[in-house]
This record gives sequence, structure tokens and C-alpha cells, in this order.
Amino acid sequence: MLSHYLEISILPDPEFSTPMLMNALLCKLHRALVSQPEVEVALSFPGYSRDPRSLGDRLRLHGSADALDQLGNSWLRGMADHINSTGIEPIPQTASYCTVRRRQFKSSAERLRRRRMKRHGESYEQAAALIPDSVERKSQLPFATLRSTSSGQQFQLFIEQSEATAEPKDGTFNRYGLSQQATVPWF
Repeated sequence: MLSHYLEISILPDPEFSTPMLMNALLCKLHRALVSQPEVEVALSFPGYSRDPRSLGDRLRLHGSADALDQLGNSWLRGMADHINSTGIEPIPQTASYCTVRRRQFKSSAERLRRRRMKRHGESYEQAAALIPDSVERKSQLPFATLRSTSSGQQFQLFIEQSEATAEPKDGTFNRYGLSQQATVPWF
């Protein structure tokens, strides 16, 4: 149950950009959520914007008071000079709701060709004939650049945050604190 929240603000830094610090923060959060037996923490971005494309400078974690307390602060080690964190607070009664989800795009024709070559034993020319450059889709959504804990590969995690609605929807959250269907409080 998402009854409480805490908010982490990224402080201005002359050496590191806000997006770079947000990437680091999300990497640390992901590792912390992977180590939890169950994901009972969700996230949202109060400064989220599509134009200009940005996740903003604040990360809001939602969960029960117990889940947020269990997550603790140890995952924030190394970020103390770059962030300011609130305590755990109850969600305001006037909150509306939004969905914060991951969006994946088949954005690279080269990647799709390599995958086809591997799966079907085709040559590059055969794969290129079947997968033209026109299949590439460019996303205009804000994203974080992360490194996968399972594969070690760096990737862009595109995030879509919906408009606010009055009704909450139940569902599960993944190891990034995102959900395809569940809503988080928005205030």
C-alpha cells in the first residue's frame, strides 16, 4: 500500500549535471530494490517534463512507512554531498494519481539486424534486406542511462509519466519502482 513517501532532491553541483546525478541515484535505487525480497516501493518524478525532456531534479519514493523504512538510507551511500532527503511522510489526502512506466522502443536497426543474424543464422546482407533503417523509432520521452545488474550492459530507461487522474489502480512494481498499470500518488 502506497500510504507514505519520501522525496530526494538533487543539489546543484559544479562538477556533475543534474541528469548525471539522477542516473546515479536511479542506479543505486535499482540495486537496492533488486536486493529486496519483494518490491513494495514505487517512484515518481515531481519535475518530470516532456518539453524540455527531463526527469527533473527530484525523485519521490512511495510505499508503506515500513517498506520505506526497510529500504533505509544505506543505498544512498556516496550521494550525501549531492542530495537532500526528506523524512518519511504520509501521502496528502488531496493527492491524485498517475502511472509511471517504462517504455521500450526498438530504436536501433543495427541492433535488430545483429539479433536477427544471431537468431536465424543469416548474413548481415540478408538481415539488412529484411530490416531497413526506416524501422528505427526515436523516443522523445525523458530517460535515465543505467547499467543492467544482470547483463552489465548500459541502456536508456525511457520513462513515461501519465497525466493525473482521480482514481488509483492497483498493480505490481518492478525492480525500477515502475509499473505498467499501477498508479502512484501525485501531488
